[in-house]
Amino acid sequence: MAILNANNLASLTALEESLIAIVGGEISTPHCIDWNFISSQIERIEQAKNDWRNDQFEKVVGYEEEFIPSPK
Repeated sequence: MAILNANNLASLTALEESLIAIVGGEISTPHCIDWNFISSQIERIEQAKNDWRNDQFEKVVGYEEEFIPSPK
């Protein structure tokens, strides 16, 4: 993940066939990040962490049996 301002330039080199997502836009409020979760509200991150631990997220097609535990 990278957060760039209007004065930054970036380049990306893939060493093998890859899929990438580039998302742009202004971030107008401070954000928190914890593992795979990002939000402007820490309460939402805590809820997402609890939901993840309790297997409340939809399964990814093709990886239904796989589960990666969140870090402690």
